[in-house]
Amino acid sequence: MLRSVDLSDYMLHKPFKVAISDNIFVAIDIIIENKVSGICVVNDEGSLVGVLSEMDCLRAILNATYNEGAIGFIEDYMTANVVCCELHADVVDVADDMLKKGHRRRPVVDNGKLVGQITCRQLLRVVRDFDKG
Repeated sequence: MLRSVDLSDYMLHKPFKVAISDNIFVAIDIIIENKVSGICVVNDEGSLVGVLSEMDCLRAILNATYNEGAIGFIEDYMTANVVCCELHADVVDVADDMLKKGHRRRPVVDNGKLVGQITCRQLLRVVRDFDKG
């Protein structure tokens, strides 16, 4: 049985991120090059302000195509008010909440600053490590 584990031991410590003022193409390049489905969005102070997914990028592209305009900026298409978790949260509690809400990943913050990200893959790693132990 899985016991309480500190999230900081398993999170990704360098999540992919973009600035809120970046062009959508900056995000698209990061998503494609790193084979991720979404990235964190931060302001100039490094505080988490949202996330941008592949679907958000597609929406931006289609919007520009249909309206014959510029593709726009991340702040125009990102999801704000993102559910995140604190640096030393209990991994079991986080996994439970992610499952209930259907989230595949969750930004990790420390006093509002983005410090990492936890994903389903990292959560599975916790289980694997306990199974081997």
